[in-house]
Amino acid sequence: MAQDWSGQVTVYGWGAGVGGDFTPFTGAPTLSFDKSLSDVLEDLDAAVFITGLARRGDLVFFGDLTYTASSRAGLVPPGIPAAGEVSLRALTLAGGKRLQAGGGTTVDVLGGLRAWKIDGEVTSPVLSVAPSASFVDPILALRVNTPLSDRWSVLSYVDVGGLGVGSDFTWQIAVTANYQARDNLFLSAGWRHLAVDYSDGGTVFDGALSGPILGLTYTF
Repeated sequence: MAQDWSGQVTVYGWGAGVGGDFTPFTGAPTLSFDKSLSDVLEDLDAAVFITGLARRGDLVFFGDLTYTASSRAGLVPPGIPAAGEVSLRALTLAGGKRLQAGGGTTVDVLGGLRAWKIDGEVTSPVLSVAPSASFVDPILALRVNTPLSDRWSVLSYVDVGGLGVGSDFTWQIAVTANYQARDNLFLSAGWRHLAVDYSDGGTVFDGALSGPILGLTYTF
């Protein structure tokens, strides 16, 4: 008998702003988004991402759509006040195979692509620029789901990529604790960190998004 498809969709809120260094063009001063967790809500304009998974037997397809925008005041050398805004959009599409690791634990081994769109703006008394960049990174990923009890589980995800194809390097890790509230409804809480190091034509962005996440999953 042919196996049926199954799937799930998760919507996450993400308490993450942008941290790192942003240089709009060659010779321009670098604006640093150095901040602690206490600055996240102050800097954050919006952060949300949606993931989806479809499976048939041991064949798995995974997708992730992320959007975040942050604004930050800072200083550029030699101490000139400046303001910066950075918004990031990332679409990840991957496919691979599900392996059984015993005890109900599953491991999805995935390969795919992540498309980025980064828009920035830096303003100060001496300059005002708004560069943008679009590129695509290859990625390799692992997604591990570990049951703890009838209703509780831990989901761990990690990927790496870029390697000079699009960005110089990108990596991500996310871990959530998940509670099955109903037959097809799960609640999640955890942490996600997404980093990218990109440079092209004088535009440099070496930054990361990191913070707590809350999610709602519907399975079908």
